[in-house]
Amino acid sequence: MLDILIKNANIIDGSGKPAYRGNVGVKDGKLVLDTEGAEAAKTIDAAGRCLAPGFIDAHSHGDMILGSEDAHLFKTTQGVTTEIVGQCGLSMAPVVPENMQATQNMLSMGTTWFPDDMKNWNSFSRYLEYADKQPLTANAKMYIGHSTLRISVMGMANRPATDKELDTMKGVLREAMESGAAGFSTGLIYTPSCYAEEKEIIELAKVIAPFNGIYASHMRDEANFVVDAVKETINVGRQAGVRVDISHHKMLGKPNWGKQKQTLALIHQANDEGIRTICDQYPYTRNMTTLNACMPPWYFENGFASMTDKLRDPAFREKLRQEMEDPATPYDNYYLNAGGWSGVYVYSAAKTPEAEGRFITEYAELIGKDPWTAFFDLCVENNCSTGGVYCSMCDEDVCEIIRDPYCIVGSDGLTRSWKEKGHPRASATFPHAITYFVKEKGILTLEQAVNKMTGLTAEYLLIKNKGFIRDGYDADLVLFDYDRLQDTATYINSNSITEGIDCVIVNGAIVYADKQFTGEYSGRMIRHNA
Repeated sequence: MLDILIKNANIIDGSGKPAYRGNVGVKDGKLVLDTEGAEAAKTIDAAGRCLAPGFIDAHSHGDMILGSEDAHLFKTTQGVTTEIVGQCGLSMAPVVPENMQATQNMLSMGTTWFPDDMKNWNSFSRYLEYADKQPLTANAKMYIGHSTLRISVMGMANRPATDKELDTMKGVLREAMESGAAGFSTGLIYTPSCYAEEKEIIELAKVIAPFNGIYASHMRDEANFVVDAVKETINVGRQAGVRVDISHHKMLGKPNWGKQKQTLALIHQANDEGIRTICDQYPYTRNMTTLNACMPPWYFENGFASMTDKLRDPAFREKLRQEMEDPATPYDNYYLNAGGWSGVYVYSAAKTPEAEGRFITEYAELIGKDPWTAFFDLCVENNCSTGGVYCSMCDEDVCEIIRDPYCIVGSDGLTRSWKEKGHPRASATFPHAITYFVKEKGILTLEQAVNKMTGLTAEYLLIKNKGFIRDGYDADLVLFDYDRLQDTATYINSNSITEGIDCVIVNGAIVYADKQFTGEYSGRMIRHNA
């Protein structure tokens, strides 16, 4: 007897091929396609609704809130059944007690709390002991983040690693790969990852090569020097002999719109050369990170508290303003990318809630200050712990990138708390990819969109037995009503439940149905190459 039988479904199998009407069974956590005459403990009549493989989030920061109610809300309610975490150089392990405060300061952009057990996460295997015990409604596979790794060995030092330090990092990374890490990620606009030279990244990436690991990178630049940054990222793959995933690929700042024609050409050339290179993308024209990203990263080498103190000095403010207004200052300048303060939106400022939900110019007018003074004061009053959304991209570029055969979908959502304001990508990327690219723009078929959120992702990121509706594959499924499917999250109300997601099944168990969690926690930590 089957555990579950889903009848009369419009089956979108994850391959990109046309949908077909049929039945799908679930038995012992696996898919059964031959259901002729089968009985089931539970039968669901899909009545023509769409049945797809569970969506795979190619770019998630979910390890920071693993197992929490917030994690369930952000991922499961939009149909995500597997997430690839530890992105942008930020992972929850490895940690050493003497540098744990610096690690937590860095990770605070993605979480409001840290487990007591964190002090024991000196290795990936030790982290997995914790993670395996968490109540998961989605599977997770984790990269080791370069910033986290670097802090564990050399703190926030703004210099190249010594040979001894590099050897230590290699050893820690090797243990992680042996224990099942998916690979290695960098966040080369963030401290301390940005302090590393290319050769350090290449040497670390070489460690993951024997394990068929993946190198995922938030590149050094996504604006004026985006083409050079893509070349560097691909070169890491070339020199280390590893797969490459260019994280949340985009063109920031109006002067750089259209450069994806060059970057996508480079990705195709790399694949022709034998360097497996892809990119992931979230389906929005506004990007999001901390408000600190407006400022040059080298001023944060001693942490948020030190920078807060510096910002109290009027002379330092003036110096900083001149650097931020100068396009030649060598960093990925989110202030200029957004076209100035009228394009920078505050989503999180706990100490000054009146700033939340407003652009800097609007907030400045509200409090009767000029925008620069308002921004600097905002940073000081919140101890540099603030979040911003940046109006930096255009529809045409986003659409061209998603159409590329080497592009898949990832949310890049910072999921600190469901109660906080943020970016709608955190709670709605996957339904929005369908409503935006299929329903509104008409640039992808529904089958193509689902393929970029399931099967193609599983193939590119080496996720075994997932991403397709095939006999014997893991029973990760999402049942949705295409006509009713609508992401309700907005920039004003960023965390909102998607309409039309009717049922989510993870490893054969129904975890979410009719907008309610069932109490099943069937998600698992996935070991690479297991």
